[in-house]
Amino acid sequence: MSAKTTDSKYIATSVAPKDYGLGDLGTALDHALKSAGLSPEGAMRTLSNGKRWSAIEVDVSAHRDQIVDARASLAEAFRDTADVALLPASNRKKKLLVSDMDSTIIKQECLDELAAYAGLKDEIAAITARAMAGELDFEGALTERVGKLNGLSLSALQRCFDERITLMPGAKTLTATMSANGAFCLLVSGGFTFFTSRVAAITGFDADKGNTLIDDGAALTGEVGRPILGREAKLEALDDCAFANGITRSDALAMGDGANDLAMIEAAGLGLAVHAKPIVASAADAAIGVTDLTAALYFQGFTDDEIVWRD
Repeated sequence: MSAKTTDSKYIATSVAPKDYGLGDLGTALDHALKSAGLSPEGAMRTLSNGKRWSAIEVDVSAHRDQIVDARASLAEAFRDTADVALLPASNRKKKLLVSDMDSTIIKQECLDELAAYAGLKDEIAAITARAMAGELDFEGALTERVGKLNGLSLSALQRCFDERITLMPGAKTLTATMSANGAFCLLVSGGFTFFTSRVAAITGFDADKGNTLIDDGAALTGEVGRPILGREAKLEALDDCAFANGITRSDALAMGDGANDLAMIEAAGLGLAVHAKPIVASAADAAIGVTDLTAALYFQGFTDDEIVWRD
């Protein structure tokens, strides 16, 4: 987690469930900022008035060397009650969204759910958890898991998508709002194109990238197409997309939950951890764990009136 800027002007934002009153939320944010050694400047501004969420923001002056500790202090102050961010006041509304898919845009890990049709979900999920926590090499863990699905009928893929895959709340609203404000939305996943193409279509992403499951026309062969898309490939996808759209890394919002998302989260102007593993949450600029993906819009300064609601 780094400041990513030399500016001294920041904005603190807190987003909570709608039953958390705005007055109480403002008092809590003011107290948390002061406990972190920071002083709010001016009045609190309302982003969401409690009809959907309770969300407020306030200007803050801070030295760059205060940011890491201040963010940790704020996160602890709002643990399990609200999502909070302390972000630069400049360049808030991003022009590029690059998001992981599994456990970020959707609630599930596709490979784990697919493994259920081979009777291997618990075994595969245990490997997935270790890989996403950074305990295992991503490429090796991926090929090992896919290898166990050799012979699985192709019909299981569509059944898995239809029966087991659900969107993370706020996903459609996030893409609709950013798209309406001119941003390009890219879904990039260490998962598989069978799923990324379908998830991108129903959520409104402009493009998607993922790994390819090899099949013989009737069943999976247990192989993954090369090259494998992992941590560095996700960062490359961000850079390529930024270049194609005439913008820079600072104009991007990258978000994800696992270790293979770290490079793009650390490089982007705004890196968000979503229901993330500790290794990711500690590296991100802010985290979403209490509310939903709409918080990514409030963190950029969008108000309810500016949000394009789709969820």
